[in-house]
Amino acid sequence: MSTRTFRITVRGVFADLSADQRAELLARAPEHDVLHAAFTPDGHLSYDLAARPAFTFRFLASGEAEEDILAATDRAEDAAKTWMTERGYGYKNLRCTAEDLSQAPLGKRQRRAAARNA
Repeated sequence: MSTRTFRITVRGVFADLSADQRAELLARAPEHDVLHAAFTPDGHLSYDLAARPAFTFRFLASGEAEEDILAATDRAEDAAKTWMTERGYGYKNLRCTAEDLSQAPLGKRQRRAAARNA
């Protein structure tokens, strides 16, 4: 059985931030800039608090079966909640989306390469 790669996105909104928390997030904003966003096993947080109070965590996970994406999504959501809670940041409206890359449609270049190798 082959390994499947999952990309999981956890989105939410910061809630009830104190002035100190907001200042801390703004000071660390360059580390969490959306232009540096990446899917990583530990999760990558991005936000632009100056524009709006929303955030996004991006996780990279893997599994053997199609059903493994559900457990991976639960782990990603738990990891995002833990990260926020450990730092004392309030959050709300969490929602998760997950993509199994083995099911993703091939792009034009990938289709050409597959045709050449067939």
